[in-house]
Amino acid sequence: MATKAVAGSDKKPMKKETRNTLIAYSFIAPNFIGFCVFTLVPMVFAIALAFCSWDGVNAIEFVGFQNFIDLVTDKTFLAAFKNTIVYSVAVVPLTLVCALGLAVSLNQPIKGRNFFRTVAFFPYVASLVAVAAVWNMIFSPSMGPVNMILSALGMVMYLAGLQGTNPELEEAAELDGANRWQVFWHITLPQLRPTTFLVVVTLTIASFKVYDQMYMITQGGPGNATITLVYYIYNVAFVNTPKYGYASAVAMVLFILVLIVTIIQFRGSSNDDT
Repeated sequence: MATKAVAGSDKKPMKKETRNTLIAYSFIAPNFIGFCVFTLVPMVFAIALAFCSWDGVNAIEFVGFQNFIDLVTDKTFLAAFKNTIVYSVAVVPLTLVCALGLAVSLNQPIKGRNFFRTVAFFPYVASLVAVAAVWNMIFSPSMGPVNMILSALGMVMYLAGLQGTNPELEEAAELDGANRWQVFWHITLPQLRPTTFLVVVTLTIASFKVYDQMYMITQGGPGNATITLVYYIYNVAFVNTPKYGYASAVAMVLFILVLIVTIIQFRGSSNDDT
């Protein structure tokens, strides 16, 4: 009995830091496991599949860079690539300007400001599929499809950014004789630089991944006039004869495109800060 008591007393209690760490990991574990199962593993599999040929039925066949070589002569892919670039170049600057203008307007002390802020936030929480379906019913296909994005994401971010600007700087500039435009351009806008960077990156990534509107309104038509890379990936992978390897190759091109643009934006932002 004495021996057992001595042996039991040799066990040291778990340290508080270790116990807290294990508790923290237990909270993180479900989300991390879900991320690995539903995001990380499929992503790695898709990267590997880009170098293979697979229809989901027959055995996977390694083809090297053949899928990427075929993309160079694929007219549908080239059209989707061009349309995605054109869409992004047109949508991002226009949305940026409109979002900033709306945010500045709703940041003014006007009557009913809280109501208009709430109304402006509705498109952000609304499903793009539902929005596209509504537009598709309002405008008949015979009159030409309508392709619009009803998203207040950038405006909401700018509105939040405006709340964090220093009003004392603006008041000082006004006392020095600066007009509203000069105050906005030289005082307010520089303070919104981090917000602008975040909005540009978010809008650019979202524009490259545009799919809902094309699927609900135009189905990539007429012809391939409105087809985008994500919609083309869907067609290749799930319509007619599945080509999962080829679709993964297109997805890899999209990933590299988004990565390059994001890196350029990050470097541009860091150069501005210096």
